[in-house]
Amino acid sequence: MSDFLEQAVSELNDKLEGGFDGSAKLAVTDLGAIMLDASGARIADEEADVTLSADSETLQAIVTGELNPTSAFMTGKLSVDGDMGMAMKLAALLA
Repeated sequence: MSDFLEQAVSELNDKLEGGFDGSAKLAVTDLGAIMLDASGARIADEEADVTLSADSETLQAIVTGELNPTSAFMTGKLSVDGDMGMAMKLAALLA
């Protein structure tokens, strides 16, 4: 298991304290995936309402607040597959 993924899960759980009423998968190139849902963030690769894909550098910048998720999407650093409304909800929680 990647130290990067474990750190990202910890930081995401802090950001999701208010809860997330859907399911999202953050697919990290060559490292694995993080699932987000009502129970929080965890390292897993399951079906989700929306899948956001990025490299580890981009995801780290999003999680730490250095990069806005919407900006990452608009510049092609983050791709979205699935429910765009759910992606926007998640972006608001991460921003």
